[in-house]
Amino acid sequence: MQPYEERLTAPRSWWFASVLVGVAMALIMLPFGTLPLLGGLVGGTAVAAVVTSAYGGVRIRVVAGSLVAGDAKIPVSALGDAEVLTGEETRAWRSYKADPRAYMLLRAYIPTALRIPITDPDDPTPYAYVSTRHPEELAKALVAVRESAA
Repeated sequence: MQPYEERLTAPRSWWFASVLVGVAMALIMLPFGTLPLLGGLVGGTAVAAVVTSAYGGVRIRVVAGSLVAGDAKIPVSALGDAEVLTGEETRAWRSYKADPRAYMLLRAYIPTALRIPITDPDDPTPYAYVSTRHPEELAKALVAVRESAA
């Protein structure tokens, strides 16, 4: 079985916004001369790009019997049956239906997600909400790992 791996990246508009932050910094530095203007352009763009990359570059993997989603590493044996969320259900589970105790790997720019109940009685987290572009494939990978362990 091939392990599942996905990298969520920020949309192109966010990268464009990083350039706009650099332009804004350049305009702020304009009264101080040409060199500070260029420093503001390069520095502002670089800082905004690092922030965009750090937030947007999260990985989701199913490896070694665990779901690794962002900072969370959850054994597949502690997970229930995954529910594929699309459209209105995705919006509902990341807003008014959301449980504050849930683990949320939420990226609003991704329209689909997976809601996976956490069945470990010692874990107070009721479920994991994972934004993913391929929810069916992730659900199949979790089932395949659970079946291979049984």
